Amino acid sequence: MKFLTQGKVKDLYELDEDKLVFKFSDRVSAFNNKIKTLIPGKGQVLAQFADFWFNKLGVKNHYLEKRSEDEIVVQKLKMIPMECIVRGYYFGSFIKRHQKGEATLPEGYPTEFASKFPAPIFDPTTKDEFDLPVTKAQAIEQGLVSEEEYEYLMQTSLDIYRKMAEISDRAGFILVDLKLEFGKLGDQILLADSIGPDEYRMWPKHGDIKESFDKQILRDWLKENEGQELSPEIIDKLISKYRESLKALNKFSFDLI
Repeated sequence: MKFLTQGKVKDLYELDEDKLVFKFSDRVSAFNNKIKTLIPGKGQVLAQFADFWFNKLGVKNHYLEKRSEDEIVVQKLKMIPMECIVRGYYFGSFIKRHQKGEATLPEGYPTEFASKFPAPIFDPTTKDEFDLPVTKAQAIEQGLVSEEEYEYLMQTSLDIYRKMAEISDRAGFILVDLKLEFGKLGDQILLADSIGPDEYRMWPKHGDIKESFDKQILRDWLKENEGQELSPEIIDKLISKYRESLKALNKFSFDLI
């Protein structure tokens, strides 16, 4: 197995000419920065999330199998250089962009903090060191995708969000937003990368939205403790929330295929 590269939270290996191995680490990142402190057990949990979601969604994807506690095997793809963001709530960085006039909403959509949209919206970005929002016209002009690919990615991403939101609802959660990535195998587009609480925001269905079950826990702590090493309390809280949501999803969900 040949080592290829180290990402922010996972290491990539070439298994053979057609397959890759994703080894999920205990590393964590926020605000496009790696954090020195490790989160023990995080890699194993992320591998379990990937196995769970890829098997639940009924969407063509690159996932092949779980190889070990913290490794999955995937089909090698040519990645599409656009991150597919779906937003179901008026929350996060979208609020500031919308208030500045840098993002638009359909007429009649609410703009109260954390309000639910009547229907989810597609809000893609570039895939660079600093991901920048792009419109359909910009994505096509920059050569990220063709018009046909953009339409496919938009519709597929919205469909995936709805499926994940329904599964999450059954398990007692609200899926706030979601980041997806796709790649190409020949002319076929497949769902790719990984899916878990590093890629979405999730709130309890009944309770305070501040008690999130995703990486927002870390973002909020870092805003108040800039420059400090992660405390044992925040490390324990993050991994505990990840495990709690995974357990609930496994217990209360079932296939929608």
